[in-house]
Amino acid sequence: MPFQTASRVASFGTTIFAEMSALAARHGAINLSQGYPDFDGPEAVRLAAVDALNAGHNQYAFTNGQAELRRAIVDHARRFYGQTINPDTEVTVTSGATEAIFSTILGLVNPGDEVIIFEPFYDSYVPDVIMAGGVPRFVPLRPTKHPERNAVKSKDAAGSNDGLTWQFDLAELAGAFNDRTRAILVNTPHNPTGKVFSRAELESIAALCQKWDVIAITDEVYEHLVYDGVEHVRLATLPGMAERTVTISSQGKTFSFTGWKVGWAIAPPDLTLGVRRAHQFVTFATATPLQAAAAFALTLNDEYYAAFAADYQRKRDFLASVLREAGLDVSIPGGTYFIMAGIAPLGYDDDVTFCRHLTTEIGVAAIPPTAFYSEPHKPIGRVYARFAFCKKMETLERAAERLRRLKKV
Repeated sequence: MPFQTASRVASFGTTIFAEMSALAARHGAINLSQGYPDFDGPEAVRLAAVDALNAGHNQYAFTNGQAELRRAIVDHARRFYGQTINPDTEVTVTSGATEAIFSTILGLVNPGDEVIIFEPFYDSYVPDVIMAGGVPRFVPLRPTKHPERNAVKSKDAAGSNDGLTWQFDLAELAGAFNDRTRAILVNTPHNPTGKVFSRAELESIAALCQKWDVIAITDEVYEHLVYDGVEHVRLATLPGMAERTVTISSQGKTFSFTGWKVGWAIAPPDLTLGVRRAHQFVTFATATPLQAAAAFALTLNDEYYAAFAADYQRKRDFLASVLREAGLDVSIPGGTYFIMAGIAPLGYDDDVTFCRHLTTEIGVAAIPPTAFYSEPHKPIGRVYARFAFCKKMETLERAAERLRRLKKV
């Protein structure tokens, strides 16, 4: 008789990213499902890793992160957000942002505590809470017509989403807070919708956190991928939030080396203590030479960051135009490198069916967003598909040729 899995993981299936990437590989489809670039980041950053390897930086790193990288993270926070952070007591380097989130939840959430999560959510959030013994509490982002707020300046994408934005209901969010609430997890810029939470929205979240004495965990890995003059605001910089916020980011999305898995968590000393106590027994330390390269990457000049966002904005506009031409209802993202596209105009009302057809018959892979919703809210995501545009332009052009074969069912 086979052994059974532990109850804490019994309900977990295979991640949708692995499932769709495997399907794409079997059918020779262009993979616009999983969010990783099909190109390397800056050559100078790659060479910094090679130099570190050749210089003998190949043994265990300090568990909380190499001093050079922690100082670079502090300098980055000061440079872009005006934050003053202690590199010794408030920064922890982790094996990617995914581990940072897990260690944060494991180190700060007690069994029975509730954690508020916006839907759709990155797929690791809920398993993290469950493995810590916590209880996820869901608040959905709903697609809303808002022409003035979501006006798009980019020529190729202009008018293509008729002002569709993703909004939460403040009363619904307020109703999710209670005496059992330990934390709220905020992902901005948001995967998969591309929503960038506004300052006003973050202020309302901050007010609720302070009213109920709740920790905010912010996933900000797409912090430098914002478009059309949209501002990325760190929740930790709002009044009263520095002492209750864990800010998580990584080098993977900003510098296009997602396989390096170098992330970090910034938090006040009391919260950092919980993060570190979990982290030391999850991965202990992160790859030493890659930390050196990440430290170098964070020092790149403003021109790099501007060109990086501009390049992705061009790719966003190209893919948005192609998807609209194919008949999809495109929601223009304010940030990230994902597009949510409505499939109803093509006659589909089931995202899994659509994405499987798209992969096996059209030759382009996308993600069905219902994987990012709790059961009661799956109908919201069922009429969308998520496309990633973190690819070479020639890859997107080849995908465009195939997407033009889409027809209404």
